[in-house]
Amino acid sequence: MAMTVTEKILAAHAGKESVKPGDNIWVDVDVLMTHDVCGPGTINIFKEHFGQDAKVWDKEKVVIIPDHYVFTSDPHANRNIDILREFVKEQSLPYYYDVGTENYKGVCHIALAQEGHNRPGEVLFGTDSHTTTSGAFGMFSAGIGNTDAAFILGTGKLWVKVPESMRFEFTGTFPPYIMAKDILLQVIGDISVDGATYRTMEWAGDAVYKFPMEERMTLCNMAIEAGGKNAVIEADDVTLDYVKQRTDKPYKIHHSDADAHYYYKKTYKADDMEPIVAKPHSPDNKAVVTECRDVKLDRSYIGSCTGGKLTDFIAAAKLLKGKKVKIDTFIVPATREVEQDLHTVKMNGQTLADIFKESGALMGEPSCAACLGGPKDTFGRANSTEVVISTTNRNFPGRMGSKQSQVYLASPYTAAASALTGRITDPREFLN
Repeated sequence: MAMTVTEKILAAHAGKESVKPGDNIWVDVDVLMTHDVCGPGTINIFKEHFGQDAKVWDKEKVVIIPDHYVFTSDPHANRNIDILREFVKEQSLPYYYDVGTENYKGVCHIALAQEGHNRPGEVLFGTDSHTTTSGAFGMFSAGIGNTDAAFILGTGKLWVKVPESMRFEFTGTFPPYIMAKDILLQVIGDISVDGATYRTMEWAGDAVYKFPMEERMTLCNMAIEAGGKNAVIEADDVTLDYVKQRTDKPYKIHHSDADAHYYYKKTYKADDMEPIVAKPHSPDNKAVVTECRDVKLDRSYIGSCTGGKLTDFIAAAKLLKGKKVKIDTFIVPATREVEQDLHTVKMNGQTLADIFKESGALMGEPSCAACLGGPKDTFGRANSTEVVISTTNRNFPGRMGSKQSQVYLASPYTAAASALTGRITDPREFLN
């Protein structure tokens, strides 16, 4: 029976030769990730149903990464970290990346990749909707709620309905001013925020395979903004080069069959892509950047799991180097590794960090920061009535702080170009 890559991974983890969309199956879980927002709730449900002294099914497969509300004086946020620490100590969990220590990493979705927890062919669940990011490694990776996570903690299994697959293929080559974020916003705008509800978004085509891993991660990151269950890109040499540098654990690569059935297929010409923004207040409210050139901005925000990777900052630095920003501009690396890279990676003899500082940008600690609004002392949090251009993944009212603020989603190129002019700006104005 012909299957997609997602169907093959789920079949293998259910001990079956084949599965089809709509099948309900028990799958064995390779990795469970949780963080400071959902971890305490998950732990509470686990203890309530499995017992106060219950042990997790496999401590080598549990990864806990505080990242959302970590640099704050808020007592409720701090209490969440305390609960994680107590649980990790009780369970002797080896993969806990605690804030305030040398082991702190930053945003969970990027840290999972950097620490070798993403491996082709595996099943990873996380208590965060952007867990779909890990699908860039040719694995099944999806967000779940606290109850499902607690069940996995106790059993290592989850009851899953096999999703239908949608395939988005890009032929040719993306122009140099196009980033993965532009492609995402184009596709989500085309199919809407519920166009992929409980479906797999499979990314394919020559143009996609020319992307480095970090851009592939961006592509998979926002599947949930289209309602997707998961996103996936088949593993290739680029994937394996990245993975082998970070783990020596075994894995298995799966590929979609040529005659596999898809619920939906669409082919795009990569060469025709334009820089895109998503206007307030929905990720599918797309517009070509040139249509928004009259929108005046109060701030530019470059960071998050979607736009806070080294690739994103190299793009931003290309535009900001030797220039001054006209509006408040925030640079927030996703992880400590990215932060360290900002101080070592050079562009024409100058570190990325120095380029940003000389441009007048403000730099924050590696974390989710303003992407989820956060407590009032969160770095980069939007204030009332501010108009923001951001590399984050959501622009709902209040998402970055104030409910009165307006957020335009964009690529790092567009966010950087706009920082230089104080209005939404096509990056080609500076890249050319």
